[in-house]
Amino acid sequence: MYHCQRFLKYSFLLLFFMLNAASESSGQETPSADDRLAEVLEKVTPDLRRELAAKDLGLGSPVFIRIFKLQKKLEVWLQQNDRYRLFKTYPICSYSGYLGPKLREGDWQSPEGFYRVTPDRMNPRSSYHLSFNIGYPNDYDASLQRDGGDIMVHGGCSSKGCFAMSNHRMEEIYILAYFAFLNGQQAFDVHIFPFPVTDDNLSRFRFSPWIEFWKNLQQGFGEFEQNRRVPSISTDQGRYVIDESPLLAVSPQQQ
Repeated sequence: MYHCQRFLKYSFLLLFFMLNAASESSGQETPSADDRLAEVLEKVTPDLRRELAAKDLGLGSPVFIRIFKLQKKLEVWLQQNDRYRLFKTYPICSYSGYLGPKLREGDWQSPEGFYRVTPDRMNPRSSYHLSFNIGYPNDYDASLQRDGGDIMVHGGCSSKGCFAMSNHRMEEIYILAYFAFLNGQQAFDVHIFPFPVTDDNLSRFRFSPWIEFWKNLQQGFGEFEQNRRVPSISTDQGRYVIDESPLLAVSPQQQ
């Protein structure tokens, strides 16, 4: 049994370094990695592969994340053919503040809006176990002179503006994103909403000072709900501009 465990450990370490070497040789930007991540891969990947296979999904598929603050949940969607499918909904252990966007450094408010994560924003050496930076402030936030930074999705269960997932949930989320990058995804989107932005929910919160902002978010929410494709989003004159969801290329061969 001991020799079997050692074999599995070294097999995962070998896979870990082979994947990184292959990505580096291709010139593709890849997330950083270290021994901590290798240990997480060894521990979590086998069960995660089985769970994905049971849902006809694969490790390495492009990732899309949605967060709903009021419900305290984070959804991970994976691309299958030319649409995204929901893989799993994770409860959020903790986030900061109230419904509404983040406005400034030190307001202890978790943001809302449309963000993108690139490989350089992945941090396997985080003080909160594992983390990725969502990219706040984005162009929209900057256009409104909103400041602050280092807003993460991370492990643990404490928040000063971030979304804390607890360690074991963060390990799964991080591995899904990590393999998506290794398999060719250039960036993945993180859409953060106060709640599912339906007409009924907007009516419920119609007296909020953020109602117009939420109506703007509803356009991106509705586009994905209708097509199961992540829309193209830009900024113009202090508003998000949501374009029709582009057709998705078929995923590269999954790891």
